[in-house]
Parts: sequence; C-alpha cells; structure tokens
Amino acid sequence: MAKETVCVLGGGSFGTALANIMANNGHIVSQWMRNEEQVEEINLTGFNSRYLPKAQLSEELLATTDLEAAIAESDAIFVSIPSKSFEQVVERITPLLTPDKMLISTTKGFNPNRFELMSDILFRQSVTDKIGVLSGPNLAKEIAAGQLTGSVIASPDDAVRSHAVELLKSPTFRVYENSDIKGVELAGALKNIYAIVCGLAKALNVGENTMAMIMTRSLAEMSRFAVHFGANPMTFLGLAGMGDLIATCSSPLSRNYQVGYALGSGKTLEQAVAELGQVAEGVNTLRMVILEAEKNQLYMPLALGLSKLVFDGCQLDTLVQTMMTGELKWDVEFATYEEKK
Repeated sequence: MAKETVCVLGGGSFGTALANIMANNGHIVSQWMRNEEQVEEINLTGFNSRYLPKAQLSEELLATTDLEAAIAESDAIFVSIPSKSFEQVVERITPLLTPDKMLISTTKGFNPNRFELMSDILFRQSVTDKIGVLSGPNLAKEIAAGQLTGSVIASPDDAVRSHAVELLKSPTFRVYENSDIKGVELAGALKNIYAIVCGLAKALNVGENTMAMIMTRSLAEMSRFAVHFGANPMTFLGLAGMGDLIATCSSPLSRNYQVGYALGSGKTLEQAVAELGQVAEGVNTLRMVILEAEKNQLYMPLALGLSKLVFDGCQLDTLVQTMMTGELKWDVEFATYEEKK
C-alpha cells in the first residue's frame, strides 16, 4: 500500500496504539491531543507515559496540538475521543473536512446527551459519507506489546472497509470486515456494562460456572437490545460481539472490569472512578441503555440489576435475584425452535 497521511484524534491508550501501528506500517501519522505536555513527551521521548507507559512508539509518529493542520493534511481520520467529548470534536473538525476524507470511529459508547452512537454523530456532519467503525477485543496495552489481536471494521461502504484493513494490518494486528455498522458499534458499547458486572462478580470470588452464565446471559441481553434497533444478531457471534465480551469481561486491563471489581470490593462508584483515573464508558452506557430498555419494554435483567445497585443504592442480592428469578425461559432467542411456534 502506498504511503498515506493519517490523523488519529485523541491521546488515549487505544488511539496511541493504532497510531503506532500505522506509523510502523510506513504511513505519515499525526496524533492530535489537547495536552501540550503529553505532545512534548511523545515527540521527545517516544513514550505516552500516562496511557501506555511501557510502549516505545515509532519515531515516525508525530504528536500535535494543531488540529486544523492535522485534519487538512490527512486522507484518513481515526476519531478516538471519549464519548463525552466526541460530538464537540466532530463539530470542530466538520468545517475542515472534504468528501474524499475517511472517518473511522474507535469509541465504544453513546453520546451522553442523547441516545446516539458515535457513527450517528459522524454521519450527521454530512461532508463525507466515507464512514466506518472499528471495534473488537482490543485491549490497548496488549496491542502495544505486540500481542496477536483481531478487530472488526464495519461500514456499509466496501471501499472504507478495505482501506481501513490496509492501513492497519500488521504481523500482530488483523482486521476483519463487517457491513453491519449498527451491530458492531452496539456490541462494542453494550459489552462495557457487562464488564462491570463481571468485575463485580470476580471480586466476590464466584465460581467458573457463574462467570460462564453471566457472560452468556450478557450476550443474550446485548443482542436482544441491538436487534431491536436494527442490528444483525449474527454479528454478536464474532469478534465485535462474543470476542470483545470475553476479553473485556475477563481481563483486569479493562477499565470497566476494574470499576466492577472495585464495586464488588465495597467501594462506591465515585471511589471506583476516581481510583481508575480514566473514562469508564460503561457507566454512561448503563444509564442510557436502561432508559431505552424501559422505553421500548426490552427485557434486560442484568443491566437493570446493575443499575439499581450503582445508581439507586440497592443491595448486591438485587442483581443476583434479577438473573435467577427472571421471566425469560429460552436459552437462545434467535434460534428457530418448533416448540416456540
């Protein structure tokens, strides 16, 4: 692939890991962030000590605070901004876009101001329709360490998918394609809720049977919610669904898992988030999903139980009761059973 000019918006762990892959692939990569000290550190030392302290970054990766220049010079733009700031940054770059530029969201969450995915925000800018979403079991520290990793690029546009695959493919990072942008993005956002549940369960030293049950029922809730909003249920059997769920629900590297573990250890939500020092998207996602589930009468006992625990001060046994005494009796909802007819 010919050398391209790429911009990654955001100075966090995943944005840095992606920028480093593309810089190592020989592309001209700029990484925009607001923090001038962080920019100076990356350019002088080759390290992003706050988010990826052990990862030596490519000498070809240039950090910058000049958003306008970074956008103007880039063919492809990866938006790796936390959900709370995503809309603001997209509004800022919209006047700088042209129809030939490609926009890829890597943020797993919802707009905190309304029920809206990151791709919805990107499509609203209406300058370019070359839009996609990157999601999967992608723990940034493992990517930066060269661990074998798979991800999914989702877009209705064939050219966007193939372009993203070429930019990111490496000996340790493999990108698969999916046209179901809604399903892939909802999978990435929703699993953060259940990572909190699993972290909480692990702190309580539950057995492997329990963990398997929680993860499997989590997948059922995720797909039930997503299919209602137009997703393909089969998407949840892939890397963006089951793959991401397993990685996030079983790894202490997951921010949402860490929040859940802290809750299970007796700490408040405020204490858990303060100790983490980074954004845990699952907390905002939980608020948004519960509102939509109630509005659309969607059965989500695990998410509801966690919501009562986190926001309403209910006891932990509320979460257990909602799972063990729920109404639903079918294991796999989207399979075809003669007895269900």
